Amino acid sequence: MAEERGPAVVTCTAPVNIAVIKYWGKRDTDLILPINSSLSVTLHQDQLRTTTTAAASRDFTEDRLWLNGEEVDAAQPRLQACLREVRRLARKRRGDEDASPLNLSYKVHVASENNFPTAAGLASSAAGYACLVSALARLYGVEGELSEVARRGSGSACRSMLGGFVQWHRGERPDGRDSVAQQLAPETHWPELRVLILVVSGEKKAVGSTAGMQSSVDTSPLLKYRAEAVVPERLSRMARHIQERDFEGFGQLTMQDSNQFHATCLDTFPPIFYLNDVSRAIIALAHRYNAHHGRTKVAYTFDAGPNAVIFALEDTVDEFVAVVRRSFPPASNGDRFLRGLPVGTAALPEELAAAVVAEPVPGAVRYILHTKPGPGPQLLRDPDQHLLGADGLPRRTA
Repeated sequence: MAEERGPAVVTCTAPVNIAVIKYWGKRDTDLILPINSSLSVTLHQDQLRTTTTAAASRDFTEDRLWLNGEEVDAAQPRLQACLREVRRLARKRRGDEDASPLNLSYKVHVASENNFPTAAGLASSAAGYACLVSALARLYGVEGELSEVARRGSGSACRSMLGGFVQWHRGERPDGRDSVAQQLAPETHWPELRVLILVVSGEKKAVGSTAGMQSSVDTSPLLKYRAEAVVPERLSRMARHIQERDFEGFGQLTMQDSNQFHATCLDTFPPIFYLNDVSRAIIALAHRYNAHHGRTKVAYTFDAGPNAVIFALEDTVDEFVAVVRRSFPPASNGDRFLRGLPVGTAALPEELAAAVVAEPVPGAVRYILHTKPGPGPQLLRDPDQHLLGADGLPRRTA
């Protein structure tokens, strides 16, 4: 793991997760404690992952951080909070005796890269902080409950510390020690479940999640009602649908919860609009498609942005992708319109096309990423995969 006289180096990967019962709003902004529990699906790292290398050395003079090849400020409070927590756990584990070769006062260098476009608004901070904490924990020899540490970087990052289907418990303690993530079922639990991410042409969102949440907490009565009266019952229902692999129940509840989350954004004053016209067209398309089949075959969910995440079972993917392709014909990137897991071709019955496809909107969906549930953070053991060289500087620019 460490070279003889170079820095100690560790590289990990971590996944993106998509909430099906949403978290929106903090009751403590410093500790990032949510006003309600949430439930998510971890996506497979073959399609979406962050890779992070963390290195520590007596020769480093300051903490340094590179994101996708660009150096950024390593003094940002959330990054330092994660570093502080990992070092505290390492100190506790050693019983305050510095017998370890890795001195806790050494500065760290961190390099992080995403294998997906950061601009696509695909929960990169969740994967990023989960990856950072995983790499730092390995570097310092810290084991055990790490989702609480990842939460200090980004709330949803605590859910990316585990694979499959994950619940983030709101917790009751003011110090946040019980606000942690728990795996409800591993990624192998529902092998037929698939995920289609429809990346919509769109600008950077006008209201960031952190500011949006605070505004909703301050002004939306619906948000308070949702957190107290609606979410607890939905969580237990969603956990049951997942346990029973009941797609009808899972899909309906996923859509209802997404709709209610965006309703709280509308109920915020001034209102926040994360969905755009294309998002709404995708919602309408999903409902027409389900109505045509007489059951829930696809389910959408939207985070704080216009991109649609569609859940479907494996046997529905080919046909629904054909419907999306007909509804939102690809612009010039036809060959790169489908990414990720393979998608077969499906002939659309005319009856289905007539009932489901509205007036086509060319180029409105930039591309579709096909993936499935996947595992939590992984350690990369091959030194060739380190993003930092023996000098502690990035090996290559992204």
